[in-house]
Amino acid sequence: MTTTTASTELRARQDKGRKAAQNREKWAQARTYISAVVILIWCLAPAYWMVVTAFREVGFTYDTSLLPTHVTLDNFATAFDTSFGNRFGQALINSVFIGVTVTAISLLIGVFAAYALARLNFRFKFLVLGFILGASMFPGVALITPLFQLFTNIGWMGTYQALIIPNISFVLPLTVYTLTSFFREMPWELEESARVDGCTQGQAFRKVIMPLAAPAIFTTAILAFISSWNEFLIASQLSNDATQPVTVAIASFAGAQPNQIPYTAIMAAGTIVTIPLVILVLVFQRKIVAGLTAGAVK
Repeated sequence: MTTTTASTELRARQDKGRKAAQNREKWAQARTYISAVVILIWCLAPAYWMVVTAFREVGFTYDTSLLPTHVTLDNFATAFDTSFGNRFGQALINSVFIGVTVTAISLLIGVFAAYALARLNFRFKFLVLGFILGASMFPGVALITPLFQLFTNIGWMGTYQALIIPNISFVLPLTVYTLTSFFREMPWELEESARVDGCTQGQAFRKVIMPLAAPAIFTTAILAFISSWNEFLIASQLSNDATQPVTVAIASFAGAQPNQIPYTAIMAAGTIVTIPLVILVLVFQRKIVAGLTAGAVK
């Protein structure tokens, strides 16, 4: 009788413990979902309000309703209208040109630099990597005055190269650091096998390493392009009306009246600039995740 009672009490305690563990697990999952929802709302609320305002008539700019009201497409036409001195269309072309050029040059240099830092042994290698990381942390605001003076002296103010070269200096450390981490994860055996099969070191790099590094290169290219696309501080000081990117063009939007700020047109332009990047990330999100997490062998 005593044994039966003890066994019953033990099972009851075990059941109670399992229920408590299940409740804790459920609460942990609930907290995770609640936190994710809060972060999602916190991050997307400004973007949602920008899109809502972009489709709202000018007379209802300050309407506080959460759902779109008084919907119109006139704001998007106003964003491209040049009658007020706005050059949004040309700025879009400038941003695409600058972003593509910066991304291509950064990848061309960054792939070889990252491979050398990951694979080759030479003196002061870690010191070089430390300088690269230090350059990525250097505040851009400290470079505005010397860059302004330098490009003024050599006659580059308002040119594309005055915008491309500083952007490369900001994007290249990110490119090198990301690709270096990826190349380090690749086992040496892959390269050695190619060398045994008769490949030179250049052929092994081109035919073996580069295809395996494609996800990381693709991811780095997207991050480099987004970084260049969003740059404002340097461009606002070194560009002119003909070379300014979209970030500067949106900030200098003018309205019909001298002191009028065309909020709806600005929101429309911001929507036009933001949505392509969002679509790009959503379409290629698997490749981005693969590039950030994959090793050499899947």
